[in-house]
Amino acid sequence: MINSKLPDVGVTIFTVMSRLAAETQAINLGQGFPDFNADPELLAQVDAAMRAGHNQYAPMPGVPALRQAISAKTEALYGASYDPETEITVTSGATQALMTAILAVAGPGDEVVVLEPVYDSYVPAIKLAGARPVGVSLLPPTPGEPTYRPDWTAVRQAITLRTRALLINFPHNPTGAILEDADLDELERIVADTGVLLISDEVYEHIVFDGRQHASIARRPALAARSLLISSFGKTFHTTGWKIGYCCAPAVLSAEFRKIHQFMVFAVSTPMQHGLAAFLGDPRHYLDLPAFYQAKRDRLAQGLRQTRFRTLPCPGTYFLLADYSAISDAPESEFARWLTTEHGVAVIPIAAFHGDPDAPGSNRQLVRFCFAKQDSTLDAALEKLQAV
Repeated sequence: MINSKLPDVGVTIFTVMSRLAAETQAINLGQGFPDFNADPELLAQVDAAMRAGHNQYAPMPGVPALRQAISAKTEALYGASYDPETEITVTSGATQALMTAILAVAGPGDEVVVLEPVYDSYVPAIKLAGARPVGVSLLPPTPGEPTYRPDWTAVRQAITLRTRALLINFPHNPTGAILEDADLDELERIVADTGVLLISDEVYEHIVFDGRQHASIARRPALAARSLLISSFGKTFHTTGWKIGYCCAPAVLSAEFRKIHQFMVFAVSTPMQHGLAAFLGDPRHYLDLPAFYQAKRDRLAQGLRQTRFRTLPCPGTYFLLADYSAISDAPESEFARWLTTEHGVAVIPIAAFHGDPDAPGSNRQLVRFCFAKQDSTLDAALEKLQAV
């Protein structure tokens, strides 16, 4: 028999709901992936790279042209200068980057603080490193503050002498919360007082709405100096299946990151890296993304106003939360299954992002809709939801 390293981990909620959607032929607004293709120009760039012979191993830290493009983009957006030679590493998606970062900074006896609701890969990665995850709940929505937000006092109280890192994720999946300048101020004080490292998952950095700017940790030199910043081209360029991400970090942290990276995957897809490097030459491809997704957010939110769901504000990501308390008092997982099987629309329960999904405090009668879909998909889903 195998002595499982993750005895409490089963199939993820995304797999469960997507499988149920397929079995019932429901419209899948659960799992976070677009149902439309990438820009034809990007596909042409990858095709050209393949035909040009870029089909063998890439350099371990990534194709130089892509690392240089990432460096230029990050400096232009946030004013942070990362050396493409020593401080930027291209990874097999953000999930691999997160696992590598955690393994690089934490080990047996260490602690890593995470914010709940927490994306499902964080806690298993921390446990595989031999460390202990310490959950701190985000402040839940209230009538006066209708979005989730960090409780920095509770975060500070959770940090001990064993804490090696604080793992943050903004814009936040699953709640859509974003950071403000005041939050970066609090983070600076926490880092200065405790010496903790930051792992900042910023894969939705280009999906922030209503004219707001993404509050990247790269905007603050004091934070960037102690942080591993992780992002992904999958969310930005509608290519989640390519699994191309990256990590920006000071040279001393990047050196430890690369030690592990080289033995996890060594390098990632060469022609896709060349294609992405060329595509990044035009910043409009990511600067126009907020308007593109804001139109979809507003389409879904407006349609849901014709239903018995009550939407919460969505300042970032391509996920919209909705309160179903006017429809049912069932726990979130039960309601999500019922909505999928009886009304043909798959969603994700927010309770699934908590350490104990069945706890009363984890169930706030909220579900997550993904609006990274064609307008026709959203309209078909809304027609079904109006009948609930």
